[in-house]
Amino acid sequence: MEDKIILITGANSGIGKATAKALAAMGGQIILVTRQAHSGNETLEEIKQETGSNKLHTYTCDLSSLTQIRELGATLHRNFDRIDVIINNAGIICKDRKLTEDGFEYQFAVNHLAHFLLTQLVVDLLRKSESARIINVSSMAHKTGKINYADLSLEQGYTSLKAYSQSKLANVIFTYGLCSRLFKEGITANAVHPGIVGSRIGFGRNGSSTHWLMKLHQKIAKSPEKGAETSIFLASSPTIGEKSGGYYINKKAVPSSKLSYDPDAATALWNISLKMCGLEKSLI
Repeated sequence: MEDKIILITGANSGIGKATAKALAAMGGQIILVTRQAHSGNETLEEIKQETGSNKLHTYTCDLSSLTQIRELGATLHRNFDRIDVIINNAGIICKDRKLTEDGFEYQFAVNHLAHFLLTQLVVDLLRKSESARIINVSSMAHKTGKINYADLSLEQGYTSLKAYSQSKLANVIFTYGLCSRLFKEGITANAVHPGIVGSRIGFGRNGSSTHWLMKLHQKIAKSPEKGAETSIFLASSPTIGEKSGGYYINKKAVPSSKLSYDPDAATALWNISLKMCGLEKSLI
């Protein structure tokens, strides 16, 4: 991974931080994307001290804001001539239904739309890499998910886990869409279920409104370091170089849900995501 340029969203805690530390220790040049500047700076210093790496960059972006994602995309183009790996890792679970500044349900916006738009915006930088990789952190929860095209913001019948499962299914479908569009260009795309991990996902941004299931998960969860192993494997393993369109658990490709393989659903999700992100046409 020496001098590979690796972008990681949600890099200030949990799986994202553990992934960043490991890849920095391998010699990677790490772009840390965090919601708050102070947490990004603290994480950068922690990784620097633990790994000795000076090839670290931090950028602030609230992934619930399409405007901030576009600003991040422009900044990355000013500062980097390529990106070798993008790990769309950031995720959130909201107990109560709320909308972003753009009017979208929060979990669908942060977990799916943000990474859809960011990947669209930096795909030209990925194309400048000799062997670019896209890794989307999903969840086994996608297997209970359905994409409610008539009501993506779940105005009717919202539950936290229904919204989360929908967004995680979108991650897998998006991965397969990327594979079909980019594999011929030498860019791979794979999805990950990291397992039940003791991260802060599911904990309200103000420390409250935490779903009871997330509190239970903390008691049985594995460490962020263990949860990050498959993302690290997909980013760094030479055996993965030409493998694309997989859904991985514990470093092994396994089948995803039946709905995730529906080509009509993939087309529908791609098109509606373009519209929601304000893109006239796909850049991928």
